[in-house]
Amino acid sequence: MTAARAHRRSTRAAHRTDARPPRPATTTGPSPDDHDDTGTDRTRRAAPDRHGPRSALRRCRRAPNPPARRPRRRTDADQHGFVTAELAAVLPAVVAVLALSVWAVATAGVKVRAIDAAHSAALAAARGEDAQAVAAPYLPAGSSVSVAHDGDVVRATVVAPSRPLGVLTPAVEVSAQAAAPKEPGLPE
Repeated sequence: MTAARAHRRSTRAAHRTDARPPRPATTTGPSPDDHDDTGTDRTRRAAPDRHGPRSALRRCRRAPNPPARRPRRRTDADQHGFVTAELAAVLPAVVAVLALSVWAVATAGVKVRAIDAAHSAALAAARGEDAQAVAAPYLPAGSSVSVAHDGDVVRATVVAPSRPLGVLTPAVEVSAQAAAPKEPGLPE
């Protein structure tokens, strides 16, 4: 038995209320004096003190569990250049999608202008005016306006080229049609 352990035993024995002498160190079980006439064990065993110094001693004696293996965290030093590489890989796709979006919006704008020009040309032809002169302000260069008389109805067709990003994108022809009834009293 170590000296510290013997000292603890003697200190505990001194603080007991029934001041019994401590057991000898060689005894492995209860002494014969610890039994009463019925044969039951009278030894007092202290309940484990979970918050006192003994529990702290027990915690200190116990070997701590080894820490769980965690994956190594990447630090900023490990990641130099990753953002640049990802940006270089994604940038052409972003530019292509952006160019396609601009092309689609500009083509839709030309389509709206062609519809307005067709309506204006049909109304102008129904009143007997020059349809090409009325529709010209709405359309880009290279557009054509054709008017057809179908009985009491005038039909105007507008064809406009759309090339919003210049030679980088394919040319698209946008067309629109409109009809208007003829004004009474106009010659056929």
